Amino acid sequence: MHFAQKYDSIRKIDVLGGMCNMAYGKISKKQAEILEYIKNEILNRGFPPAVREICEAVHLKSTSSVHSHLETLEKNGYIRRDPTKPRAIEILDDNFNMVRREVVNVPIVGRIAAGQPILAVENVESYFPIPSEFMPNAQTFMLTVKGESMINAGIFDGDQILVQKQNTAQNGDIVVALIDDSATVKTYYKEDGYYRLQPENDTMEPIIVENDGLCIQGKVIGVFRFIH
Repeated sequence: MHFAQKYDSIRKIDVLGGMCNMAYGKISKKQAEILEYIKNEILNRGFPPAVREICEAVHLKSTSSVHSHLETLEKNGYIRRDPTKPRAIEILDDNFNMVRREVVNVPIVGRIAAGQPILAVENVESYFPIPSEFMPNAQTFMLTVKGESMINAGIFDGDQILVQKQNTAQNGDIVVALIDDSATVKTYYKEDGYYRLQPENDTMEPIIVENDGLCIQGKVIGVFRFIH
């Protein structure tokens, strides 16, 4: 769901007689319109609009009218402004700030190749936004799963897996590993003199790799699935 739509679904505004009753007091319908426009721009673009953009969006004839409405919103406790910066408008609304969680744009990697950085620009197909509180660190990437080798672990064909970039693993970790320049997702085990990459599918056999033939790219820490 779009963030702006999500916020619209939870906000409560009671418009009566041309006035808008909210927690901080009364503002006009035009001021409520300006406030909602600012919120939507912050959610959609990541920063507040300029005064001229507000003027055009709410169909006011002059920027001085916008400044007047912003002053009223600030006096009533809806916003806080920094007069030294043209776009510095802070929304003073706990519900809004809860929805506006910071997100991390995690790169979706299309291909992993030996000797090439995973996050090289040519490998990144797109980005997937994830709330920052769910991210253990910044060294993460995503891959699209192909095949059914990990279905018993709840990882299915077409899933997006979130991978923490690292070159070591503990027994039982689900890892992304390179074998002869081919990437695979399997459960990792270090045995006596070799590595065992175990599929989580009863119909498949493990992959046995000599000690110098395995290159771990990261540990799987999450799975994302779209329900169609």
